Amino acid sequence: MSTTDQAAPRAEVGDVVVVTGHRVGEGERSGTILEVMCDPGHQHFRVRWEDGRETVFYPGSDATIKRSAPARPRREVHHR
Repeated sequence: MSTTDQAAPRAEVGDVVVVTGHRVGEGERSGTILEVMCDPGHQHFRVRWEDGRETVFYPGSDATIKRSAPARPRREVHHR
């Protein structure tokens, strides 16, 4: 099996990208994926970071994608 057959799952709108700090004492940052953009073999994203900024982000080895929670089905409320 080649390494391309073992590619990581693709990110989706609503998923969260988490980037670890690059230096000692530097915390991680996270943001919500607003748009998934693809060039052949190079997935990148438009992300709204926790501070409100929006950027185009090309993930590296320091980035992790966390799946957004699936929407819960709505329960019907019966009024009497």
